[in-house]
Amino acid sequence: MKPTLSTECISAIGSLLESYQSPAVLLSPDYRILASNRHYRPHDVRSGLTGRHCYEVSHHYDRPCHEKGELCPMQESLESGRPQRVLHLHHTPEGEEHVDVELCPIHDEHGIPCAFVEVMHPLKSARDDGGRQQLIGRSPSFTRAMELIGRVAPSDATVMLHGESGTGKELAALAVHRASTRAGGPFVPVECSGLSESLFESELFGHEKGAFTGAHNQKQGLVESARGGTLFLDEIGDVPLNLQVKLLRLLETGTYRRVGGVEPLQAEFRLVCATHRDLEQMVADGQFRQDLYFRISVFPITLPPLRERREDLPPLIDSLLRRLAPGRHLHLSDAGLHCLQNYPFPGNIRELRNLLERALLLADGELLEPRHFPAACHTEEHEQSDAPQFNGLLPLKDLEQRYLDWALSTYPDNKQWLAKELGISERTLYRKIEQVTGNR
Repeated sequence: MKPTLSTECISAIGSLLESYQSPAVLLSPDYRILASNRHYRPHDVRSGLTGRHCYEVSHHYDRPCHEKGELCPMQESLESGRPQRVLHLHHTPEGEEHVDVELCPIHDEHGIPCAFVEVMHPLKSARDDGGRQQLIGRSPSFTRAMELIGRVAPSDATVMLHGESGTGKELAALAVHRASTRAGGPFVPVECSGLSESLFESELFGHEKGAFTGAHNQKQGLVESARGGTLFLDEIGDVPLNLQVKLLRLLETGTYRRVGGVEPLQAEFRLVCATHRDLEQMVADGQFRQDLYFRISVFPITLPPLRERREDLPPLIDSLLRRLAPGRHLHLSDAGLHCLQNYPFPGNIRELRNLLERALLLADGELLEPRHFPAACHTEEHEQSDAPQFNGLLPLKDLEQRYLDWALSTYPDNKQWLAKELGISERTLYRKIEQVTGNR
């Protein structure tokens, strides 16, 4: 017999949920909502919540989320008996939104979980000042990056954002700032690749009047401008080697001097860095200081390229079109979407935006079609580039191995979801992976 809560206990816990300032629910072990607080207002719920499944209300799924390729905190808690925390994409009154879910089991007298309290914290950092969604996606790799942002943002730890050009590193840095305790302070971006050696110290630290020819007035540096907020050093891998020691001193001592100044000034900011370069390789090649690398790589986060999160294309396209042409009701035809889904996007989201802006200028109506995109977007070689290629018959064992190689390289981040899509258990998937690697 499954452990259950009495009606009186459910009522008491339901009253306790009202003390939470975030959406909160009480769940049974079979995913049914037993009680909820006033902040829990899911999108498009016409009838009562009590008795409905949490995955139905939050995700619009017809079965538990772990059967849909997502990590289920209740499933994890049932196995471990401990609290769990995971990032999910929920339907809310503001639309689909990333939500930091904290789940705590309630145990009976035998130590068996008989109910669960789930508290949800929407990641407001993913939205801009107007409340519009900026960081958009549901792919496993993107969700993992968002989860890490949610974890590190409330601290003062230094964040290192890795990612190709155009993957949204500045937006991610801004998300860290908005979810931090410094959100009320300034967010100061510094484009390191645009600073020459002669300007580096002056721009970063400021200068005193008369410090050099042309210094007619005292100038406040960007470090001073970031006081109480976040300093974002974009493309830090482009800082020349001889200037890295000055940056290291700032980070190690928390002090700096204006150019031409004598008195040390105290810095007070949270540091977020970003780069598209392989800093580890640069350290090995002697192009980046190892001590600086370790100082800035406290909490690394990798932002996936667009080609590794193709399922995010439709919501990204919809959001970009609303921003680019708010007065038009533009959308892609099926052929137009297929065209973009088969394009590798070397410029990532920045390139997607440029392609859409060009297309809406060429389109006379509201429908964007393949002819509105450059020829490079719908060449046959791109359409076939992601699929395994064969020049003849292969043994089925070799065919399975090649297909598995392709599936793992295309969807590397969520083995549980991949196993479900392949129609096998996760244990079978790992066994097949071991067989493939053992044959090499």
